[in-house]
Amino acid sequence: MSSKTLRTGLSLVLVSMILAGCASYSGLNTEGKSVDAKTLKAGQSLSGVTLSPAAWPKSDWWKSLGDPQLDGLIREALHDSPDMQIAEARAHQASAAAYAADAARMPTLDASAGVSRSRLAKDQDPRGQGDAYATVRNISASFNYNFDLWGGQRDAWEAALGQARAAEVDQQAAQLTLSADVARAYSDLGQAHIVYDLANEDLKRTKQMLDLSQRRLSSGIDSQYQFQQTESLEASSEASLIDAEKRLNSAKIALAVLLGKGPDRGNEIARPKILQASAVALPSVLPAELLGRRPDLVAARWRVEAASKDIAASKTQFYPNLNLTAAAGAESLLGDAMFGSASRFFNIAPTISVPIFDGGRLRANLDARDADYDLAVAQYNKSLVKALGDVSDTINQLRDIGRQIGAQQHATEIAQDSYNTVVQRYGSGIGNYLDVLSIEQQLLQAQRQLANLNAEQIDLSIQLMQALGGGFQAETIASANPAPAKLNN
Repeated sequence: MSSKTLRTGLSLVLVSMILAGCASYSGLNTEGKSVDAKTLKAGQSLSGVTLSPAAWPKSDWWKSLGDPQLDGLIREALHDSPDMQIAEARAHQASAAAYAADAARMPTLDASAGVSRSRLAKDQDPRGQGDAYATVRNISASFNYNFDLWGGQRDAWEAALGQARAAEVDQQAAQLTLSADVARAYSDLGQAHIVYDLANEDLKRTKQMLDLSQRRLSSGIDSQYQFQQTESLEASSEASLIDAEKRLNSAKIALAVLLGKGPDRGNEIARPKILQASAVALPSVLPAELLGRRPDLVAARWRVEAASKDIAASKTQFYPNLNLTAAAGAESLLGDAMFGSASRFFNIAPTISVPIFDGGRLRANLDARDADYDLAVAQYNKSLVKALGDVSDTINQLRDIGRQIGAQQHATEIAQDSYNTVVQRYGSGIGNYLDVLSIEQQLLQAQRQLANLNAEQIDLSIQLMQALGGGFQAETIASANPAPAKLNN
């Protein structure tokens, strides 16, 4: 390249950079401000809670619930559930998009070769004969490269990479959600079995009362009206048992669906054991480390980082762009002259493009990217506030429910003793029918309330494990750089 050509090229670059001022992004800025976890006060809400560095859940936290069958069911769900297949496919999509963005930064080199045979029509043949044949042979290679002068292509690739990492974390968040849903559905199945047992036991009691009422009627102690009331109570107990059976079948089907199987899979699941509630304790570094322990928070931070890279890439579109294309090859009518000097050709074409006037398209695009960033920050803030709220609410409910269970257990024992006494008196002919009816209903209500509280305690334990991240750690994701940059306030 001659010095004159070089000077001409540099002049064009200079003029292009000056003209670039015609398209400006001045006045466009983001407004999103991330929330600092340290500013979210939770000391009073969490006062009195045991703090321990070991309180973070393990990755297989469900084993602490004490039922080996549950471990197998969760692993089955993680392998077969369509929810996991969807999360995996989305992560694959995001990974492919990042790969495509990286490929777009690379130069392209294409080669082609061909042979064409043609015959001219009479009106096309200069000789007016129409019997001219021609064979054209060609071979060529083309090259294209877009110089990333301002780093826009790299920013676009890093934005896509951030979205891919977010999708990868979303996949682990889906695993946590699914495992928690299976554990809760399994607890619901156990609760359905207990409710069925209580309904069955209630039916036995009403049958016993009906038998006693029949004998008292025969002895002239009770009236026909009192006997009919007992018959009605027995019918209601039978209806309650049918309803309990219906709920039990629904619980089996709901669990089978989470496993990604047909409804018959639920019938193969053995009755769950009585699950063990987790100890009420929190990590001593909460909420600081919660940012890296909850997959939804980590994914939200990656999306903020990706949105900032999209802004950087959009800004580079306001600057001049340099592109280089080149082609070389040979084309000949005669095969033996294919590579002769007369058949060879080449061209090289450096191109500088400058945005001067586009009707505001570039500004609109950048403004949209700014809005995407603000939205990503707002979603991160929402996730952070909700995360701390989830932990605080769950831990407070767990802290109090133990006392509720103790009180309800005592109430149930009293109701059971009262029922035994009143039935004995009623069978001896000295008790009051209304007393028996009232105490029987009190016992049934007390038993159901106790069962509900025990189930709620297990459910809250599962929710706490989920709220604390379910053993997730950002270092476990496959990406080489698993941690997003610190958010700017």
